[in-house]
Amino acid sequence: MDDQHAAAAHPAPAQPYQYVRTPLVEPDWRRLPGWRDVTEAQWRDAQWQRAHCVKNTRQLRAVAGDLLTPGFYAQLEADQEQFATMPLLVPPQLLNTMAAHAPTTPEAFTAAFLADPVRRYMLPVHADRLPHWPSHPKAERDSLHEAEMWVVEGLTHRYPTKVLAELVATCPQYCGHCTRMDLVGTSTPQVAKTRLTLRPEHRQEQMLDYLKRTPTVRDVVVSGGDLANVPWPQLETFLRRLLELESVRDIRLASKAVVGLPQHWLQPQVLEGVHRVAALAAGRAVNLAVHTHANHVRSVTPLVAEAARALLDAGVRDVRNQGVLMRRVNDTPEDLLDLCFALQGEANILPYYFYLCDMIPNAEHWRTSLHQAQRLQEAIMGYLPGYATPRLVCDVPRLGKRWVHQVVAYDRERGISYWTKNYRTGPEVRASGDAPAGHDALDRLHPYYDPVDTLPEAGRRWWAERAGHPAPQEGAAR
Repeated sequence: MDDQHAAAAHPAPAQPYQYVRTPLVEPDWRRLPGWRDVTEAQWRDAQWQRAHCVKNTRQLRAVAGDLLTPGFYAQLEADQEQFATMPLLVPPQLLNTMAAHAPTTPEAFTAAFLADPVRRYMLPVHADRLPHWPSHPKAERDSLHEAEMWVVEGLTHRYPTKVLAELVATCPQYCGHCTRMDLVGTSTPQVAKTRLTLRPEHRQEQMLDYLKRTPTVRDVVVSGGDLANVPWPQLETFLRRLLELESVRDIRLASKAVVGLPQHWLQPQVLEGVHRVAALAAGRAVNLAVHTHANHVRSVTPLVAEAARALLDAGVRDVRNQGVLMRRVNDTPEDLLDLCFALQGEANILPYYFYLCDMIPNAEHWRTSLHQAQRLQEAIMGYLPGYATPRLVCDVPRLGKRWVHQVVAYDRERGISYWTKNYRTGPEVRASGDAPAGHDALDRLHPYYDPVDTLPEAGRRWWAERAGHPAPQEGAAR
């Protein structure tokens, strides 16, 4: 048999993932009854977007009407009453990406809406939660212990050369899985929120004073909450003063709004301000970047790409994405690669990190196991450019970010992984002079925990015994 016939008889095997370039699409918001008369000018207006965010079931009904069945609204209300750690706040921009091409009969639309991956983390319903393990026994409200590492209110100094500055405790959108659910947003029936007590100008003054006194800090993440909720003149003043510090060489601006409310970053006065700050940063050889948060390809639309391009044109060095790995949202190689190609190839946003969802209360239905994250990291290698291949990371409590393959030991049956670090956190540095906590920090094993429902039966039984309730008779992980 010649080579041509041999090739025909044995066609080349398909790749595990097949890349197909797909143009970004802005779904037609006029398909929703409440927005039938909304003009393009209104849709592009940041204030219109903010004024028409969905904050409760009544407002969602005003948009979707009878497209969603009464059962859905009842499920949403039940979740808010019994499980939600974040209040509802969904900008029209994000709501419009949900069930974008669904049939318009109530049953079919509701089914598509329930299955939508963006809906799963922006509008969680009661049926999403795990009945037996809604929270991990080790879940904590401030799961990363950031407040313990505050050197002044809102300034977390965890890593030797980096700090996190939380300027505000609100966002233009509230994600159900928010790692800062203890601080961010208004209280829910389940969570009375911690509050920032200082006036913003006093808090910022204390942050800048600490950075002046701590020249080993070279990298400042300016976050919240979300910077889109900081009045631009106030934010620009803070950034200009930050740029006066010779020790600061990297500034990262954190805003989910690039994806959830791109209209904010397209406002002329904001872009003009970004241009001024970026020019000042470039003149001082400081790297200025914007970090955003997209979890699924459906949320990446032409307006998102336009906002990212505008920020780059204004002089920002990079716009990068920090997503969260979540079950039934983006936990397959196809989900992650589709999202990354849309970000990198169509929206000029660099895929950067995907975090394992943190161990906050009522988040188990979102969280994935460490070994699944390791398999996903391996599965996405080789498709994207190396610099645009995101790292999957585990943010280990009291430790920090670790690539998922940096685990030191891993008990798969009980779902307990152990991690070490090569630096001391702020509290450990302060303790090292008079207590063992700082001296053994580099030798200590820090645990992280897989969701209980993903464990084999013996592991689920082990946790059930320690939690003091019967082990559910679930045949397999959800």
